[in-house]
Amino acid sequence: MMKPIVCLLMAALFLACSPSRTSKGWINLFDGKTLNGWRASENPSTFRVEDGAIVVHGPRAHLFYDGAVQQANFKNFEFRTRVMTTPGSNSGIFIHTGYQETGWPEKGYEVQVNNSQSDWRRTGSLYAVDDVKEVYVKDNEWYTEYIRVEGNRITIKINDRTVVDYTEPAGVEKEQGRALKHLSSGTIALQGHDPNSKVYFKEVQIRPLP
Repeated sequence: MMKPIVCLLMAALFLACSPSRTSKGWINLFDGKTLNGWRASENPSTFRVEDGAIVVHGPRAHLFYDGAVQQANFKNFEFRTRVMTTPGSNSGIFIHTGYQETGWPEKGYEVQVNNSQSDWRRTGSLYAVDDVKEVYVKDNEWYTEYIRVEGNRITIKINDRTVVDYTEPAGVEKEQGRALKHLSSGTIALQGHDPNSKVYFKEVQIRPLP
């Protein structure tokens, strides 16, 4: 029989290594202290943790979730995070994507984070698919960006306001023999767009759906 003290130690270790859950099934992908469970491409120095937030500032890079939650392979889910942009900054949240060493992610969709940069596609856009021209939030203020993927439908909300409700048509993955962005499954990635952009993410959470 295992001694009680050993059982307690093993239980504590299990809890320490397990992703933390909030009420109503939300799971934290970011522990607020480290980038454990995340993998950065091409310029890892673009990402750091400061005051409980992921700070994105530097040359182009992407930070891919590769932790234990569903083996970093999500199909149907709700995702939400708190975001703060600074003036002239561009970033994004990729869904159904996969790690690649360099370049802009080729797999999956990008959900835009941009309130004032020169690109006219604003925060909440399903980038180059269903774009938002209106600016719903201000730089230097925290807001919530929410993404729901269920079947072939993507819903994006900014502070509980629906800005995109997109249904992917059948056969979108192919057009004249070339691959297009389409829903499949994959991980989440945060974008470092350029050295002049500085964006903050915190409370990065996901809730898997059936």
